[in-house]
Formats: sequence, structure tokens, C-alpha cells
Amino acid sequence: MAPILGIYASSASPNVFSTSYESIATTTVGSGGASSITFSSIPATYQHLQIRGITAGSGVQSTLRFNSDSGSNYAAHSILGDGSSVSAGAAASQTGINSIGYLTNVSNVFVPFIVDILDYSNTNKYKTTRYTFGWEKNAAGGYIYYASGLWMNTSAVNTIVISADGGGSISQYSSYALYGIKG
Repeated sequence: MAPILGIYASSASPNVFSTSYESIATTTVGSGGASSITFSSIPATYQHLQIRGITAGSGVQSTLRFNSDSGSNYAAHSILGDGSSVSAGAAASQTGINSIGYLTNVSNVFVPFIVDILDYSNTNKYKTTRYTFGWEKNAAGGYIYYASGLWMNTSAVNTIVISADGGGSISQYSSYALYGIKG
């Protein structure tokens, strides 16, 4: 039987796939918020990585960067639905992968998200991500977002930074967990 990856594996009872899906690190933003969170010294012992989180803050979006690379080496494709319409977008030559968990600018609205980083330690190819998040603001509307990102670099990912854009901040109690998925 092939292993089930991601959220399904962690919720299997009993968790028969526990050796395929391992916690690497977690962080929760403390009092006063933070401009970014960092996962560093990531071991190259897994096939893929996954970040799960719930986040809120000030700013339009949060951005994902690998290995301190803030050059124009990133690209993304996205689909956004708001309950009455759908839109799609693409961006090339970016300085990070944008909209990794939307920072809503609305008090007490935390946004859950999942990011998969595929073949993160393979030095023969660029790194691909896929991510999704959604949120609801009651009468103010809500969104569902699905996207893919690309880091145009063959280096193994050993550091991940998620930062608030535009001088914004990530709110207290925002929580992020990094998992390794074995192949």
C-alpha cells in the first residue's frame, strides 16, 4: 500500500504512516508580533517538506523565501475564488513566493494554510511549491486560494523564511509547523 501524505497521514487512526511524516520544528509568534519567522538547519533527510500554519497580521500578504535568497528568482501561478467569481494570476521574476497565508488586516481573523515544498533537497532541479489557504470574514466576504510557486535555484533548501510584506507584522498566536515527508 502506498503511503498517504500530508494532512491525511497525520489524522489516520491509528497512525500507520507515522514513520513517513515527521515533525521538524514548530513556532508560535509571541507578544507584539513578528516581522518574520524562520526555520533553519533543515536536514536533507526527507523527500518533501510541508508547512502547516494559522496566521493573521497586518500587511497584504506573507512571502516565502529559501536560503536567504531575496533575488528575482521566484515565480507563481494562482487561482482565487470568492464565492461569486474566480480569478487567476501569474507572476515571474519575483523576490519571493507571495501570499503564503494571507494576512487579513482584520482583527482576530486567522487564516489556515498548507505549503508543500517538493523535492527540496534535490540539487538537480528547481524547487516547486504548492499551497492553499482560505478564510471567511462573515459579511465582509472570504476567499479560497490555490497556487504553485517556483524557486529557480538548484540548491538544497536548508532555511525557510516567511515574512510579512510592506512593513507589516505577523500577529501574536500565529503558529507554524514544519514537517518532513519521507519518500
